[in-house]
Amino acid sequence: MLPGGLCVPIDTQTAFEPDALVYCGERLAPDAITVPEPIIVIEVISPSTKQVDIGAKLLGYFRLPSLQHYLILDTERRTVIHHRRSTGDLIETRIAASGDLSLDPPGLTLAVASLFAEP
Repeated sequence: MLPGGLCVPIDTQTAFEPDALVYCGERLAPDAITVPEPIIVIEVISPSTKQVDIGAKLLGYFRLPSLQHYLILDTERRTVIHHRRSTGDLIETRIAASGDLSLDPPGLTLAVASLFAEP
């Protein structure tokens, strides 16, 4: 998993900076500032970013053929909105407040509780 600070190019005019991402390609250069083919992108919503995270970023990230999962963490409600690429052009959405998230590919399982700091 890579921390925030790296940009994901969507097209020649648009790039987003997710809070975290998972990339399974070749090793990036130490001075890389972009990640071309993320598999998982994670955003933590706040009142000021919520509309962009659930709108423009959702549509933009899934324009990337490599993207399999887009996780939106709502720290106030301690829930994860999990958007997953399905067959064809379908995107499946699950909202989880407990249990595990199966992120396949790449074959990760994450406990929802582990994504949130203890109060």
